[in-house]
Amino acid sequence: MEYKMKLQNGPFNSIKNGTKTIELRLNDEKRQALKIGDLIEFTNIVTHEVLLVKIENIYKYDSFEELYKHFDKVELGYMKHETANYEDMLKYYSKEEQNKYGVLGIKIRKIWR
Repeated sequence: MEYKMKLQNGPFNSIKNGTKTIELRLNDEKRQALKIGDLIEFTNIVTHEVLLVKIENIYKYDSFEELYKHFDKVELGYMKHETANYEDMLKYYSKEEQNKYGVLGIKIRKIWR
């Protein structure tokens, strides 16, 4: 299967340059269908550039707070000099949504068509 998702410019470029390898998402109805081996087509919401990745693994957690404990910050899209804080995800997903659905760390690998 191939899924389409939108991304902010920063995370998109981090995936493009190979540093961000874990995509963070809510485990809502749409994401519950994701499987290892599926493809995701990310579209940069600023430039409309498209990037294709393959799902290599899916990690499920109750919250981003828990997920952040298990991954290096660079894998999550932070620069080495930045402080990683799970509360950064609150601008995308509320605590209520996290409690309702849980969250995903989607291990991805960039591929070329």
